[in-house]
Amino acid sequence: MKKIIDVNGVKCGSEKLFIMSGPCVIEEEHIMMKTAEYLKKVSEKLDIPVIYKSSFMKDNRSSVDYYTGLGVDEGLKILQKIKNDFNFPIITDIHYPEHIKPTAEVVDIIQIPAYLCMQTILVVEAAKTGRVINLKHGQFLAPEVMKKPIAKIEAQGNNNIILTERGYTFGYNDLIVDPRSFYHLNQTNYPVVFDITHSIRKYGIPSANPAGGARHYLSTLSKAGVASGVDGVFIEIHPEPATAKCDAASQLCMTDLEEFLKPLIEIHNIEVKYR
Repeated sequence: MKKIIDVNGVKCGSEKLFIMSGPCVIEEEHIMMKTAEYLKKVSEKLDIPVIYKSSFMKDNRSSVDYYTGLGVDEGLKILQKIKNDFNFPIITDIHYPEHIKPTAEVVDIIQIPAYLCMQTILVVEAAKTGRVINLKHGQFLAPEVMKKPIAKIEAQGNNNIILTERGYTFGYNDLIVDPRSFYHLNQTNYPVVFDITHSIRKYGIPSANPAGGARHYLSTLSKAGVASGVDGVFIEIHPEPATAKCDAASQLCMTDLEEFLKPLIEIHNIEVKYR
């Protein structure tokens, strides 16, 4: 029986598909609020729960010249405002143990980045907060090995875990999504999310370069993932992706989200019916 994780009213792992969505990294406040306002409308129109996602810091950029975010203090202020104004649960990622305590005071889900999923101190200290932990599948791990970082969280008495797939690094800086991963992650009985927009990034190419992402695969991959039995979809959106300060080539245009989600909801409902 799959464990249902209640995130401030969003029941992750239940029969209803949910999304984690927002701009990749926190930019100007008006961009964040505009995105949240649109997400609220889509959530109500399609009856799909939303967990708002944006990063106050992106410390895995490929150049020191790239934008890394507003930082923990200013970033969390904006996330708190979004939470207050729109009543969304909030998820953001952390990179350093010293960021965990202030982050846990604001967000509902602490996300462990894929590159850092085996960092014991980071994972353990995040788990100790009692917050829900979204553990992203590292590109360097076979999916069944994710039981190792899961065990580190459980050892702290925290069983509020969500797992997110974002593809394997394979060959020339490409990411390959293997549907067998969804099978293995589902065997843990924790809710499983498919990070669609990160799965189409072309690593080694600047994210502002249109060649840095393969958006034409978004529809195909998302439908395959939902049909494979994921519980939620992670999809970063932006009002004007071409001007985004991070992952400009892979984020979905905000106004395309509603139509993008409609077939996914239908596929999910069919998959749930025949489980």
